[in-house]
Amino acid sequence: MKYWRETLAVAQRILIELGRRRRSLIFWSIFPISVLLLNGFILAERAKLSSAKAFESAAPSTLVGAALFFSCLGGSVATVVAEREQQTLKRLFISPLSGTSYFLGIFFAHSCIGIGQALLVYTLSAFWGAKFQGSVLLGVLIILLSIISYVGVGFILGTQFARRTEDVNALVAAFGVPLLILGGAFLPASLFPKKLLEIAKFNPIYHMNEALLNVWANGKNLQDIQEHFSFLCVFSLIMMAGGWLSYQRMLRVERRF
Repeated sequence: MKYWRETLAVAQRILIELGRRRRSLIFWSIFPISVLLLNGFILAERAKLSSAKAFESAAPSTLVGAALFFSCLGGSVATVVAEREQQTLKRLFISPLSGTSYFLGIFFAHSCIGIGQALLVYTLSAFWGAKFQGSVLLGVLIILLSIISYVGVGFILGTQFARRTEDVNALVAAFGVPLLILGGAFLPASLFPKKLLEIAKFNPIYHMNEALLNVWANGKNLQDIQEHFSFLCVFSLIMMAGGWLSYQRMLRVERRF
């Protein structure tokens, strides 16, 4: 019960601070909306699809590649780096707040942001006639696994490679943009040459995108996406464990100074 209260308190503090910076909330809303509209209209025109079918295909890639990537991965990196610069971790050592609650609070806060963006993308897609063709529960599980994976990677990058706020954009761009392109977030994976497609199978974003696309737009079930879903399950567990270990290592380093 103590951990739960502390986790909620940390998450609430982060979300309240974000709410006060309304400009960030507006930008985090505009970005996925603009990408979704661009992808949807391009697909409708070039692939000669109806608006509903175009947005059913555009929404999963937009959610995985635009919304969740920059809010959950980029956001968690920025939060960890900012907390270090603001000496929040130093104050943590002399407070009754546990490191576990702090870690879970940051994770929970960015999960809430990711879920909010998922609802935003889904609502806008539905406005253009798109429907969730497959199992909603399976789609929610894929989105949650994607959020867990992104936040875990964000903790690893934020604790091990970024030292200042200025490092965040360069770090996210260097690691993320090539993976987004290779994952099919901006170009359909069906356009990839065979060798590039083989490489893409080691990219978690590719599995996020393909799993959600097949469920959302094509009505596939768990058996049809078993390969992608299994990869995401294993990867999310590894990233959560890696993020926790990286966080603990960062705390030991911070205590020395």
